This record gives sequence, C-alpha cells and structure tokens, in this order.
Amino acid sequence: MREYYEQRAPEYDDWWTGEGLFAARERPGWRAEVDALIATLAALPPARTLDLACGTAFLARQLPGEVTGLDASPGMLAIARGRLARVVEGDALDPPFADGSFERVSAGHFYGHLREDERVRFLARARRLAPEVLLIDSARRDDVPAERMDERVLNDGSRHTVFKRWLDPAQLLEELGGGELVHAGHWFVAVRAT
Repeated sequence: MREYYEQRAPEYDDWWTGEGLFAARERPGWRAEVDALIATLAALPPARTLDLACGTAFLARQLPGEVTGLDASPGMLAIARGRLARVVEGDALDPPFADGSFERVSAGHFYGHLREDERVRFLARARRLAPEVLLIDSARRDDVPAERMDERVLNDGSRHTVFKRWLDPAQLLEELGGGELVHAGHWFVAVRAT
C-alpha cells in the first residue's frame, strides 16, 4: 500500500476537490459535505495533535492547535510540509513518540484500510499516545459493501488494490468503545473518543 500512496501523492487531493479522474464522478452533495466536515474539524477544541497517516494533510491542516503529521510516504509528506509546521516520516502503526506525547491522535481515511489485527494494534498505540482519538473515514452507503478489496486507478493508468472498509457511526463508536459522533453524513463519518 505504501507504493500506491507514494505514486498517488501528487494527485491525492483530487479526490477531495473533485479534480482529475474524480471530475467525472457523480457524487451528489460531495462538495457540501467536504465543507461541512472541514468546518466541524475546525470547530474542535485546540489540541496538541498527532495525525497518523496524514497524507497531504488535507484534513490535518483543519485541526486547531499544534498538529504533527506522520506518514510513510515521502511524496505525501513533501506536500504536507507546506501545510503543517511539523511532519515526520514513519509507520502509523508504530509511531516514534513516547506515550502521552499528545493530547489528540487523529487519523483521516486510514482506519478504514486496516484489517482487524491492525485496528486493535492501532487503537492500543493511539490511546497510549493521547487521551483523545479522532477517526474520520468513509461512511457506509447502500452502493458499497461493508468491506472489499478495492481497485484504485491513478492518472497514469496504473492500478492498485487496497483493502477498504466503509463504516457506519454506530460501528465506529463500538470499535472505539464509545465516544462522541462528530460528523455523520452520506460520504463521511467522524467520531471522537476520550
């Protein structure tokens, strides 16, 4: 998956902005929901945050407070550097920080790519790093299964297969052991647990 995200880095934001290969996709209400999600994130209380698998920091830059982005892709981090004051190259399942180093750990569209054993590992590590965990991911919809191996095509025509889950709010809250629903829409779900 690292190779895929490295190749995808220059076009990653196209998914959010509806440009490139995503310009032709019919996604009713997408732009309005992206804007609503961004406004919701920006309204959270400021916190010293570690954003795991930050990608280009498209969402991480919206979080109030001091945000550190971590990603395994140098290409993603090259873009994130222009959006965040601090970025670190590393493994989101094994971040190189001491327990209690942050007030919040966030992850946008990473948790939905993790298999069960990875989710357990991710949540255990996130909870050691910070008392609050914020997860943003793809909402469960009628037109997609709960999970599948998903084919992704890049602008250069290359094809990549990644594991993907779509989550409903109740499922995500249950996996976190409770918390607060921050956003529930057609395209996105976000929950926060302390």
